[in-house]
Amino acid sequence: MPTLHYIFDPLCGWCYGAAPLVEAARAVPGLTLAFHAGGMMTGSNRRQITPAWRGYVLPHDRRIEQLSGQPFGDAYINGLLNDTTAMMDSEPPITAILAAESLAGKGLDMLQRVQRAHYVDGLRIADLPVLVALAQELGMDGAAFQAAYAQQAGAATQRHIEASRALLAQVGGQGFPTFVLDDGSGKLSVIDIGGFLGQPAKLQAQLGGVCDAQGCAL
Repeated sequence: MPTLHYIFDPLCGWCYGAAPLVEAARAVPGLTLAFHAGGMMTGSNRRQITPAWRGYVLPHDRRIEQLSGQPFGDAYINGLLNDTTAMMDSEPPITAILAAESLAGKGLDMLQRVQRAHYVDGLRIADLPVLVALAQELGMDGAAFQAAYAQQAGAATQRHIEASRALLAQVGGQGFPTFVLDDGSGKLSVIDIGGFLGQPAKLQAQLGGVCDAQGCAL
């Protein structure tokens, strides 16, 4: 079966910009979408928000909004990005995404919700109580989600990140986001999404036009 592999990080602004493309791909009949979180801000790469960081990311965020149409909320721009006590850590939201997938098959829904929580609502998506609340918004039981989160935390999340990075290196990806199409034969092709940002219907049409019972190829 044809599979679109999506390599991302929940704290990657361009991945947030690509979120409508992910949703468009999910709606293509006969195409499986597999997600791979790369852990951009984990371990020693975690980053505390500073005025310098705010100054660095805002021009990029404006560019992402311009190209993708994805909104960046005031609670993020003038709230979270001014909170120098906040830590940006990809690992907790990745664990939450894995937990949501294992519990309810809602990993991609959780990704979309944590992205919106960060970039629109200005929430601290590295905090477990925030992640539990988001899971509950998606219809999951809070206690069951916390149990799944505990199971996926630590070594399981690290294995997932390592496998994601290995796939990114295998296909020669240039970072996050990277979309890789497996046509069903095991052949992997990287899709340049630059021409699709802000045009999810265009990507959906292209994927839908090449995906059928025999497989697909771009």
